[in-house]
Amino acid sequence: MIVFRSPEEVPEGFGPSAVAIGKFDGVHQGHRAVIRRLREAAAAEGSRAVAVTFDRNPLAIIRPDRCPENVVTVDRKLELLGELGLDATLLLTFDEEMASRSAEDFVVGILVGALQVSTVFVGADFRFGHRGAGTPELLRELGPRYGFTVEVVEDVYLEGSERRVSSSWIRELLMEGDVAAAARVLGRYPDVRGEVVHGLKRGRELGFPTANLSTIVDAFVPADGVYAGWLVDHDTGIRHPSAISVGTNPTFDDVLVRQVEAHVLGETGLDLYGHDVTVEFVERLRGMVAFEGIEKLMAQMAADVTQAALILGVSA
Repeated sequence: MIVFRSPEEVPEGFGPSAVAIGKFDGVHQGHRAVIRRLREAAAAEGSRAVAVTFDRNPLAIIRPDRCPENVVTVDRKLELLGELGLDATLLLTFDEEMASRSAEDFVVGILVGALQVSTVFVGADFRFGHRGAGTPELLRELGPRYGFTVEVVEDVYLEGSERRVSSSWIRELLMEGDVAAAARVLGRYPDVRGEVVHGLKRGRELGFPTANLSTIVDAFVPADGVYAGWLVDHDTGIRHPSAISVGTNPTFDDVLVRQVEAHVLGETGLDLYGHDVTVEFVERLRGMVAFEGIEKLMAQMAADVTQAALILGVSA
């Protein structure tokens, strides 16, 4: 997938393009439905399949007091979009200038001028342009004038749920630690990526060595607790079954910031320091609690490892 970081980077004659516009935060099931329909249309038209998105949530500029934390970083969003068979993504810088741009100017300068748009795909609640004046209805009005059609993709609902798939729902589920439900909404396991760094090595002392991720990770971290999941080592390509801890280790009360650490099941001498890894969360085992003494903590850690192995279908 080609990534353009401004309309000026799109080469002349790149289009025609079938275009989907949105924040695509998390690239969840709803976003994937839009992209699937986009690719079908692009194949039928013989046009390029292009996503148009932003380098931040527009609320970060328009209403920073109401701007939620992103489900994933921009780089992770581009990586996920790149897995969906798109020809290109145009990543727009959302700044004061973009916020003040009129809806029609957005259409003329970006969709028509840079991408030679043939079909536009948006969700029913999509808004763009100055003060959100751009709506699906406005796009339909402008379409005949500038030579494109508009398709509004309906909201996606999980089977048995009356709530539409959204990034807000995913954030709520992750804040509750319900990673299994979040996975259904996302269409993949929620995950975080970072570098393995040196910690206090307390897990090793207790017989359960862990790979500690740096505090800089690329996605929304689930609620404190213990999880079953996978550690994907990008340096070796190996996917390890793991018991994962998120939190500040209240038993010892000497960890000042939340940490994500993974104990690889069945391994005690694995050296992952400095490795680039992704931790995937499959199911929550329990919340984070303070134990009265090391023995009780170690007994619970052993039980966590056994439970994680059962969930993942591996040996502990």
